[in-house]
Amino acid sequence: MSPHMGKRTSKQAAPSDVEVRLDGVAAAFEEGAFEEALAGAEALLAVAPGLPEALHWRAATLTELGRTEEALEAYGKALKAAPEDTELLLGAAECLVCRVGDDREAVEEGLELCARGRKLAQRAGDVELLFEFLLLEGTGLNQVGECARAVASLEAALGHVPRSVEARVERAIALFELCRFPEAQAAFEEVLKDAADEPWAHHYLGLLAERRGDAKEARKRFGKAQAVAPQEFPPPVELGEEAFDKAVEDAVKALPGRVKEYLDNVTIAVEEIPKDEDLLGESPPLSPCILGVFRGPAVGTRNLYTDDPESFDPYPASIVLYQKNLERFAKTREELIEQIGITVMHEVGHLMGLDEDDLWQRGLD
Repeated sequence: MSPHMGKRTSKQAAPSDVEVRLDGVAAAFEEGAFEEALAGAEALLAVAPGLPEALHWRAATLTELGRTEEALEAYGKALKAAPEDTELLLGAAECLVCRVGDDREAVEEGLELCARGRKLAQRAGDVELLFEFLLLEGTGLNQVGECARAVASLEAALGHVPRSVEARVERAIALFELCRFPEAQAAFEEVLKDAADEPWAHHYLGLLAERRGDAKEARKRFGKAQAVAPQEFPPPVELGEEAFDKAVEDAVKALPGRVKEYLDNVTIAVEEIPKDEDLLGESPPLSPCILGVFRGPAVGTRNLYTDDPESFDPYPASIVLYQKNLERFAKTREELIEQIGITVMHEVGHLMGLDEDDLWQRGLD
């Protein structure tokens, strides 16, 4: 506590002093001095525990410091104090959607905050914040696989800020995930006209080139993305055909005995990337970045078209793992081998009749 604060008899700081100290916290935050900003916010909260602005700054600095759990707790307290503060809603939603990691529940909670904030921003006529909520909403919807809805949110965002590179990239990603490949190609190429070094555009153009069978163009695009953003796009972990097949065999051997019984008449294969027919066989289509797929009827649904249980099944079940997608997914050899095992179990789950929600609840999504 500063000396002049010690002279006060009230537990609350004077308004003018609060404003000065909040400005100091804001300045430290803007300069990237997050520890200093956090100390300033906490000092303010020591004398004004419910001050929404100080609660907000504390949550924001904890987010920047990577202390995500504490940040979410701080955002919770701040939102109780100011439930309709749109800036606060945006910060909390961004933390949930972009900072927590691969956590579907967190993203869905963030999307709920986006919906609240979007309505408030619209009511207030705050176009800048409305754009931010729509962009974040589109990003979150992409993360949970709701890509058609993501396109709608992102196009609404672009209606307010048409040249936003971030919104255009996110929209192009949604188009790619929806297997609208020509549209995605055109969208990413348009992004590069305004942002020639945009790494996500180069990466996805590499994926599109790979799908066309243009290996030279794919290598060029992947190399550009890796050069610009090496942390985001490290080189894939490449096992080689023999080692990859061995990892799949080991994953099958490691399955519980009762599970392996279901695999007696199931083919397990490895392909480089998914074919269009595998992706477009469902509505909405599957993601081109899927790690594996189960083809055929689940156990208990076979031969339902005939009364003869011994009849030949013309649609034999098979499990396919996609080597290039798995190798890009993993950061290390150990992680890749672990993910091969998880993917085998995931597809066996589909064989046994489990849907994506069932698998998610079992930690096999």
